[in-house]
Amino acid sequence: MRTVLILILVLAAAAGGGAWYIWNGMQPVEPAGPAVTVTIEKGMGSSQIADLLEEKGIIKNGLFFKGYLKWVQEGSSFKAGTYNVSPGDSYDTLISRMNEGDVVKEETVVFTIPEGYTAVQVADKLAEAWGQKAEVFLQLIDSGAGLEAVGTLGIPENKELRHRLEGYLFPETYELAKDSTPQQVIEAMLEQLVKKLDTIPEWKAKLANRGLTLHELMTVASLVEREVVVNEERPLVAGIIYNRLDKGQKLEIDATVQYLLDKQKERLYEKDLKVESPYNTYKQEGLPPGPISSPGLASIEAAMTPEISEYFFYVTKKDGSQGHLFAKTYKEHLANIEKSKQNQ
Repeated sequence: MRTVLILILVLAAAAGGGAWYIWNGMQPVEPAGPAVTVTIEKGMGSSQIADLLEEKGIIKNGLFFKGYLKWVQEGSSFKAGTYNVSPGDSYDTLISRMNEGDVVKEETVVFTIPEGYTAVQVADKLAEAWGQKAEVFLQLIDSGAGLEAVGTLGIPENKELRHRLEGYLFPETYELAKDSTPQQVIEAMLEQLVKKLDTIPEWKAKLANRGLTLHELMTVASLVEREVVVNEERPLVAGIIYNRLDKGQKLEIDATVQYLLDKQKERLYEKDLKVESPYNTYKQEGLPPGPISSPGLASIEAAMTPEISEYFFYVTKKDGSQGHLFAKTYKEHLANIEKSKQNQ
């Protein structure tokens, strides 16, 4: 009888000790020192996360945390990211934060690329935002080396191109991590173009119906972007560009000459129109080798679905409206030029 009593007392003590051990192991770690950075990678399961928290000294025992997660049916909704967690945080606090994705906010850089910016202007803007030399970005824009989206967009390599990625760096306001590399920055801008194109219903089919490559489309869109300010006129001017191309006429677009100049001029002179370059549409037939700026979505859509008309000419009004006068014949065009001058 005495032996049985002793055995019962030993088992009770063992059970109590085990219960105390588990209870103690589930208590928060004693607060000590600053918060710890813990990064949960995409695809990590709750078991790996528990082990990581134990390794970082946030919890006492990963096995107990795993058991607790099963008991409360949690762990399947944890968000990936970097967290600042502290020794002393309770299980429920940790679970709540990881469910909500209460991650450390990255330092970011916000920058805006306006519509119609050239590659050189984009490089200058990025250099200013990241505190680097413009050449770092421009070299990448010129080569396109190692950028996945270059292949996705089928951007050609052509020795006549001034800048290979000209026109493909979508004009937008961006917010990117401060530690982004130049490659990641340029890639983000190219990927934004892919996303914007995908908002246009059946854009690839429309392109095929017009018999255009994406490169040709972006070139036309860039001409529209640099020539037109009034949105309603973009499809009409795009149609005029196609009319001239279909007729075999030289495009004679001032913006292509301006693209070749170091500084924009309010007025082009006869000598400017004679500059030797495949981009000079006063001397060369057809489209220039590539885009001359970064077109916005409105210009891209206009180039894809132009307005059909019998117009071949347009001249900017001088009344401050930034609109154009349109003409079917050169004679009408000359009359519009005189009409425009009267509004100066």
